[in-house]
Amino acid sequence: MFETDSAPRIFGLAPGVDFPRALIDGLRARLGDAPPEALARVQIIVNTRRMARRLRDILDDGPPGLLPRLSLVTDLGESWQAGRLPPPAPRLRRQLELAQLVSALLDRAPDIAPRSAVFGLADSLAKLIDEMHGEGVAPETIAALDIADQSGHWARIKTFLGILRPFFDSGADAPDAEARQRRVVEALIAAWAETPPDHPVIVAGSTGSRGATHLLMQAVARLPQGAVVLPGFDFDAPAHVWGALTDPMVSEDHPQFRFARLVHGAGIAPDAVRPWHDTPPPCPARNRLVSLALRPAPVTDQWLRDGPALADIPGAMQHVTLLEAPDTRREALAIAMRLRAAAEEGITAALITPDRTLSRQVTAALDRWRILPDDSAGQPLHLSPPGRFLRHVADLFADRTGADALLALLKHPLTHTGAGRGTHLRLTGLLEHHLRRHGPPYPETGGLRAWAAARQREEPAIAQWIDWVCTCLIGRDRPGPDPLGLLVTAHRALAERIARGAEAPDGAGTLWDKAAGEEARAAMDELAAEAASGGTMTALDYGRLVHDALAAREARDPVEPHPRIRIWGTLEARVQGADLLILGGLNEGGWPDPPPPDPWLNRALRVQAGLLLPERRIGLQAHDFQQAIAAREVWLTRSVRSSDAQTVVSRWLNRVQNLLGGLPDQGGPETLDAMRARGRDWLHRAALLETPGEEPRAPRPAPCPPPDLRPHRLSVTEIQTLIRDPYAIYARHILRLRPLDPLMKVPDALLRGIVHHTILERFIAETRDHPERLTAAALMEMTETVLAQTVPWAEARALWLARMERVAQWFVAQETARRAGATPAALERPATLRLADPPFTLTGKADRIDIDPQGRALLYDYKTGTPPGKKEQAHFNKQLLLEAAMVERGDFDDLGPMPVRRAAYIGMGAKPGEIDAPLDEMPPARILSELAALIAAYGDPATGYVARRAPRTTEARGDYDQLARHGEWDITDPPQRMKVGQ
Repeated sequence: MFETDSAPRIFGLAPGVDFPRALIDGLRARLGDAPPEALARVQIIVNTRRMARRLRDILDDGPPGLLPRLSLVTDLGESWQAGRLPPPAPRLRRQLELAQLVSALLDRAPDIAPRSAVFGLADSLAKLIDEMHGEGVAPETIAALDIADQSGHWARIKTFLGILRPFFDSGADAPDAEARQRRVVEALIAAWAETPPDHPVIVAGSTGSRGATHLLMQAVARLPQGAVVLPGFDFDAPAHVWGALTDPMVSEDHPQFRFARLVHGAGIAPDAVRPWHDTPPPCPARNRLVSLALRPAPVTDQWLRDGPALADIPGAMQHVTLLEAPDTRREALAIAMRLRAAAEEGITAALITPDRTLSRQVTAALDRWRILPDDSAGQPLHLSPPGRFLRHVADLFADRTGADALLALLKHPLTHTGAGRGTHLRLTGLLEHHLRRHGPPYPETGGLRAWAAARQREEPAIAQWIDWVCTCLIGRDRPGPDPLGLLVTAHRALAERIARGAEAPDGAGTLWDKAAGEEARAAMDELAAEAASGGTMTALDYGRLVHDALAAREARDPVEPHPRIRIWGTLEARVQGADLLILGGLNEGGWPDPPPPDPWLNRALRVQAGLLLPERRIGLQAHDFQQAIAAREVWLTRSVRSSDAQTVVSRWLNRVQNLLGGLPDQGGPETLDAMRARGRDWLHRAALLETPGEEPRAPRPAPCPPPDLRPHRLSVTEIQTLIRDPYAIYARHILRLRPLDPLMKVPDALLRGIVHHTILERFIAETRDHPERLTAAALMEMTETVLAQTVPWAEARALWLARMERVAQWFVAQETARRAGATPAALERPATLRLADPPFTLTGKADRIDIDPQGRALLYDYKTGTPPGKKEQAHFNKQLLLEAAMVERGDFDDLGPMPVRRAAYIGMGAKPGEIDAPLDEMPPARILSELAALIAAYGDPATGYVARRAPRTTEARGDYDQLARHGEWDITDPPQRMKVGQ
């Protein structure tokens, strides 16, 4: 099949060429008129199963004939010659073993790293071991690196790297996968050296970026009937460019660096690499332009020298669209619209991006037209329903169950799927309503059972159901470390019990059903099989382990995707062909993504040791970019902003733009403008798609219900609401709507006010009976007691305790002065005021009423924030003024009528102080008269409950603003009165 020359045979195919199809065409052309069995004798070694499937599909399309032997690089270890090597150890086992070693090391030297870094360090060490095996680097090579390190950092690193030595034992029963692969390749090369194969052997589609694969490619290229076919080889790069790609420290990130290293190791010049087939690239002129744009730095002088030689730049970029979207959402929508258009046109289109967030956004946008793309990556298992379910269950072991975690599991679609799912959902809704209204942040068994007992008559099934809830979901936290095997067993058993529910006697519901469930079960089986290597761990560490084990797997949706619309990662794009390629997410940090930080070796040390540089990943992605941009029709897309931050354009796209902008004589700037114009056209289409059209705005509401539906009873605090936002009174008392309480109670301003009122009420009551306790220390003691009883959040307790400590001395000093002239007579005392004309009842509760020796009352109200000033009290906040009038009328229980000497707010905020109510300007008689007038006004059928009549600030938000459709109108709009409830 090949000429019998001694030079290594390395071939290439240009960027943009459909590599699998051209590989088969070249193979058939070389065989010519050979007998049919000649093709069957050819062995083709590829690097991915997707490439093997594509080659098989092309061969199946005809013409009829025998098939060559297709195999993967990783399949070489499955041949009978490699049967003497033990099977590789699972990666999870190595990670668990390393975690145990790291943990033991940190026990002996806790200053090296925190305990929380155990799994992160173990995973990083596992990757370093794989790389050392793949590149053939022994631990002694690392230990021999001589570094002058005054800080001791290198000494700590060498302590960690000492852990690696046992994993390089050549006689290990279960070597690492990379170690075994290298040993397989070395053994195969040795066998070939003695007895070269008499059939053609071709390594195709690999870049040789890994050490073992690089060795294999070098050996195959030297076989008498061997050849290597490189994808995306740049035939347009001149010799001086190849000569600059010798130093990995400056050239590792170049797209052709791996090929330069391969041909240099083979002892041939780059120009000796011949085309495997005469298939031309879709646009040779574009290939030349991109090749020039991506030359290794410095490039400006090369652009000036070689740029004018580029011909037909407008034609080269005629089918290239540059889309620069304002944000990722609009980028995804524009991409989805182009993919939809491709589906209508009947052409094959693919989105290529390493950004999984962007690909998920595009998939969601395509769902608008019921188009499901063929996503090569599938769905990460930890984001699938079984994956999320298993993670939620694992979290039960780490901490006590909060209301949010409880409802998240109860509402999960896999929970209680054994039997009685409808009953379960109904009871879950009732429990959620109870927890939002009355429940603590962390529900307890006693409270849940008491709630269920109160509903037993209405819901006969609730007793069995709540017993299942309390048994499975409450009190499952585990205090100490446990053996991994015990945790996995308990986790799986609990997950299956939650999944089957309260009524099914056995089984796991639908937890392990479908592709995602089967993959999740496989992950749990692997955890159980390797648990012996995990030792003991805390529940928190176990949760991280479960997350990592699930995240390492993917679940493929069994639903048949669209046959022509695809989403590929950069690896899959190397072996596929499409009429339209969309390169999405071309921003720094996405494509290319930054190399992960290496905690062990810097770049210079890696080169000395013979390891790969972090820029290797960038170079591979650059090669993927160079191949993809050479397709017939290409979209280059990016977002200008992402997550409210300005993005940086991808370095490769930036080079292409700069090169075009610097070639005015060849029409470069005009070509770039035309590319952007095509992108803006699609962005405009996307904007039109999202434009809802002109809809009439909702008016500012002022509903006018009949008088008999209007409230005849309000509290003193609601009078301010009636003045400022009458619509809120309408929604609360007439429509009887209540804001939905948060599921997890948070330490907000409302709770802080309630807690502070409780503290001061108890403190005043105690010191009234025991005056000697009127000290700052006693106040702080009371504060600690109340906070411990009512506030379950440690951070909030500490913060509120510090705030009380800041004002404690001031409060005690002021309280001593208050006690000198009056005695506390009533604390949290309710009152009821009844008006005859118009008929109305006003309720209230005074924080505190003192009585002086002359029988006069002093009213105090505590405020944790800023108390209202006198003008605000006179016009809006009339709470104290109304309570003063109620005192003078004798509306407080058991106190009787008495004159009011003083009413004041006691501010307990950052600036403590007292603000008196304007009793002289607003005496009780006037207050009562104004109250009657206000109530009479709202008794008029023509008076509407205006939304946001007089808000305290324009930024203030009310509970019913959304109901009033605030935003479609503002406070400058006149209210529109409308009769309701007629």
